[in-house]
Amino acid sequence: MSRRRGPPGGEVTLGMAVRRAVKAVLIDLSGTLHIEDSAVPGAQEALARLRRAPVAVKFVTNTTKECKRTLFERLKKLEFDIKENEIFTSLSAARSLLEQQQVRPLLLVEDGALEDFTGIETSNPNAVVIGLAPEHFNYQTMNTAFRLILEGAPLIAIHKARYYKRKDGLALGPGPFVTGLEYATDAKATVVGKPQRTFFMEALRDMDCTPEEAVMIGDDARDDVGGAQNSGLLGILVRTGKYRQGDEGKINPSPYLTCDSFPHAVDHILQNLI
Repeated sequence: MSRRRGPPGGEVTLGMAVRRAVKAVLIDLSGTLHIEDSAVPGAQEALARLRRAPVAVKFVTNTTKECKRTLFERLKKLEFDIKENEIFTSLSAARSLLEQQQVRPLLLVEDGALEDFTGIETSNPNAVVIGLAPEHFNYQTMNTAFRLILEGAPLIAIHKARYYKRKDGLALGPGPFVTGLEYATDAKATVVGKPQRTFFMEALRDMDCTPEEAVMIGDDARDDVGGAQNSGLLGILVRTGKYRQGDEGKINPSPYLTCDSFPHAVDHILQNLI
């Protein structure tokens, strides 16, 4: 592992010596480009620089607090150069699985995310889908989910993040609640979002490149970087959002690169990977 100075004000840590010609960049959203309604400093300009390079860009997120349309509108208000069809969410992956399995889910997601499940039959549920739903994580609702799973309903986790970053600090993600249901029912959840290989492969499907020709930028060592690298991509970990000191040491292999923020990640890509 080598450490060297990056762009002004930034230090980068290289976990492996790799020279690749990158054709696609996958970018996490919450914690990497923005935290709630505040952009990471310099992120808009860095994205504009990346778009001028000969690479495809897609935004991949486990966010389940809001539907894709609302998320897109939030990013546009923050003046990011982004198109709605460039956003690939774990909600989209969950909907695809529900349609494939033809089940009726109990949807434990925030009300703002329900739009992405429009048209899915939810009466008399025979499956449990769980995302981040602080307003619904109460005893009565969790017990309903528990009983359905005991009766044979599949448990589908949109993702299993341990925690995420809000303006007021770190907050529990859906992972602890999914794990609680697994523990209580002896069931194993099907996870559809990051860090699953199927999620990254689906995100790359229309980008005309192999995993080895892509790089993932995110603030979650396990779900963003670890999942990407286990799928064949390079992983860049940024020290914003939910990042905590030492996170880079929690995955094996370690991140290809650890740097201060998204602008520093873009600088490295432009200078070394294209």
